[in-house]
Amino acid sequence: MQSPEAKASPQVQASTSPSVAPSENPNGVQVAIIIDDCGQWLSTERGYLALPIPLTLSVLPHVTYTAQIAKEAADAGKGIMLHLPMEPLSHVNPGPGEIKTAMTDDAISKQTEDDVAQVPLAKGVNNHEGSEASADTRVMRDVIGVVKAHDLFFIDSRTNAKSVGAEQAQDAGVPNASRDVFLDNQADVAYTESMLERTVAIAKRTGSAIAIGHPKPTTLAALRDMYPKMEAAGVHFVLASDLVH
Repeated sequence: MQSPEAKASPQVQASTSPSVAPSENPNGVQVAIIIDDCGQWLSTERGYLALPIPLTLSVLPHVTYTAQIAKEAADAGKGIMLHLPMEPLSHVNPGPGEIKTAMTDDAISKQTEDDVAQVPLAKGVNNHEGSEASADTRVMRDVIGVVKAHDLFFIDSRTNAKSVGAEQAQDAGVPNASRDVFLDNQADVAYTESMLERTVAIAKRTGSAIAIGHPKPTTLAALRDMYPKMEAAGVHFVLASDLVH
């Protein structure tokens, strides 16, 4: 479900003693949870749709349930994004619709257009894998050009600390943000709960945080257990679109 490169991504460190109280932030403490890799495991993905909190599903193009899960997410009032497959440093194929660094500018634009067309309900895009492609300025400029043409936002998954995705989006005037925490580098409920706690700490310190998880039963179980505790701690769950700037 999650690429090895994502497991290697540096996690944002956060103090467990937040310096900003929720009441000091006029928007409250905001957390956006994005569930990547959707369109492949319907039963778990539907479990996320059933949660009574705002969540955003990032849907892969050209997979079995691409259209179905996007429609169900829309019907459930959840956010929808395109999870754009991009070339990793490992060069292992991340799935159909991949953006490769060897592509010409025209080919990159055409493939991105094709992938965007797969998820017409999407309001934004984030990269699937892409530790190689997301660090390539030319590639990301081409991708962001298509994102802008469709009036979408961009969230940098930051599978590589050298990613230029958010920078290119900012330069192009595309609303953007970057991932703060990966929730499930380990498929373990206790681990994911600890990452949700880290997400809360970052949000309390900075006002908001974006966490990315995947359609893993352990991640769903952790979120089911933790979301009431997070709300009790002053967290307001929002869609990913609410945290772009």
